[in-house]
Amino acid sequence: MLEHAAGQPWIYPVLLVFFFIDGFATILPSETAIVGLSALSLHSGEPNLWILGATALVGAMAGDNMAYMLGRKIGLTRWKWMRRPKVQKMFAWAQYELDKRGAVLIFTARYIPWGRVAVNYVAGQTGFRHRTFFWLDAFACITWVGYSIGIGLLAGQWVHHNPLLGVGIAVAFAVVLGIVVDHALRWWHKYLEKKDHAKEAAAAAATPTTMDTAEKAVAGVDGSKPAG
Repeated sequence: MLEHAAGQPWIYPVLLVFFFIDGFATILPSETAIVGLSALSLHSGEPNLWILGATALVGAMAGDNMAYMLGRKIGLTRWKWMRRPKVQKMFAWAQYELDKRGAVLIFTARYIPWGRVAVNYVAGQTGFRHRTFFWLDAFACITWVGYSIGIGLLAGQWVHHNPLLGVGIAVAFAVVLGIVVDHALRWWHKYLEKKDHAKEAAAAAATPTTMDTAEKAVAGVDGSKPAG
């Protein structure tokens, strides 16, 4: 049934909606869909990889920009799921990172399912320039599509005689690799956040000393020499 569906023309509009929804509501596993279908295409030639890639790219970009527009129009507390502590924590993280390194965050967040949704909403809510967001997101989506198709083709080659087993292996491989990439990117962003806090703490510690020296100079007192 899966092989038959992969060769039908209606699969592409369905996938377009699939990838679109994933951009602003992470309820559908878009990565596993593109990886599994890529592995199947390696054996049967269907679906067409170029059309599959273009469909995923258009759907992903449309979904990301929809999240951006929703963030601008409705904010981050309109719906009940947005007010959950875990989601609010994710929004706070996205806002902090977007202020510090917007371009890097928009690119890397595409590989973190909930992270990309949070970043897209926050980018719209904070007024991040839409044209800049659009092109950064386009570049991120292009690499994400290539990455996902590449995983499907690589894993699908391991089992030549059983296409469906190849799909299963490709999906499992994508899930494991996705978890690794997710944790690696989260760790990297936390590392950068710690470096920011360390710099801020160092700057705060240095500021009073500078002010004290300036105040004493104005008063005509040199604190570096003992009185008399």
